[in-house]
Amino acid sequence: MKLIPLILMGCGGVGLQLIHHIVSCRSLHANKGVRLRVVGLCDSKSLLVASDVYSMELDDSILLEVCRVKSNGSSLVTLASSGEHQAYSGPEVMRKVIEIASLLGKSKGLTIADCSASSETIGVLNQVVDLGCCIVLANKRPLSSSLEDFDKIYGDPRRIRHESTVGAGLPVISSLNRILSSGDPVNRIIGSLSGTLGYVMSEVEDGKLFSEVVRTAKTLGYTEPDPRDDLSGMDVARKALILARLLGLRINLDSIKIESFYPEDMGPSVMPVNDFMKNGLPLLDKDIEDKIKRASSNGNALRYVCMIEDSRCEVGIRELPKESALGRLRGSDNVLEIYSRCYNQQPLVVQGAGAGNDTTAAGVLADILDMQDLFP
Repeated sequence: MKLIPLILMGCGGVGLQLIHHIVSCRSLHANKGVRLRVVGLCDSKSLLVASDVYSMELDDSILLEVCRVKSNGSSLVTLASSGEHQAYSGPEVMRKVIEIASLLGKSKGLTIADCSASSETIGVLNQVVDLGCCIVLANKRPLSSSLEDFDKIYGDPRRIRHESTVGAGLPVISSLNRILSSGDPVNRIIGSLSGTLGYVMSEVEDGKLFSEVVRTAKTLGYTEPDPRDDLSGMDVARKALILARLLGLRINLDSIKIESFYPEDMGPSVMPVNDFMKNGLPLLDKDIEDKIKRASSNGNALRYVCMIEDSRCEVGIRELPKESALGRLRGSDNVLEIYSRCYNQQPLVVQGAGAGNDTTAAGVLADILDMQDLFP
């Protein structure tokens, strides 16, 4: 049985779903000769770690208790230290993670899975790569930070997987890497990479008011608590940056032209979210309606997409042919079209559910197992 030691950073929706996947897939993994040995779990302020990371792990009963505690909004430190595990908090957390990485990195192939949405993990990831650890990311920020951080974390591509940073569990990254590895030059990528904005655009295309659709999406839980986090386009821009860097573009986030749905005077620092939802949103209806009508008269559909072509990377509202994969997009699916020498007239299309904790966590788990041949 191949034992893969694992530290999970981030106990939010994706992290907790990953724990459930690990526990429920024990028999499946055993049939493949693999066991994921969870030696540590940390949230933003605390860490739960096996008392002896060489020979012990956090057993499934503890893992499920962590899910219960975190789902109730409590900290990991509420799980008092025992003979089998210990709890740490504050500055001790990251120091302990580095300590475990130095013990198990080169000798056991420790995997660090970052399921957080924080920039604070970047410093730790920069250190553990030098300690022989493998890295699996759902967190977009480490690869969309500075080029210096990107180069450090991506220094050994064999030891990093990040399928869930773009398109949740969809095989976007692996598909792109396969094309690039074959020597087939990619000349254009265009994609709808936000389930939220995909839903919004397809609903307004049916004649609904933009403001009503956004309010409905918020009620359904499709948007962030402040929908402007989605409507700003920044999340799509981070995904676009990751793809652009894989193509070899040496650019940063501020190099990307980002089109927001709302003007600066409706931004979070100017207008409270309740005021935006009640008074700001309706002011945007006419402009979106006009753009929808203009696109329709041209035989096109209106979509919010990322566009990477040559050295250009942009994110915004675009008219696209209705018969294209992006033009036919409905609901919250993600769609990515990749054009290359081999996929010239007809692009390679990757489409499916591009959001959701379950889908994203499944992608993380698949990434962890995909590196098993690197483990001792």
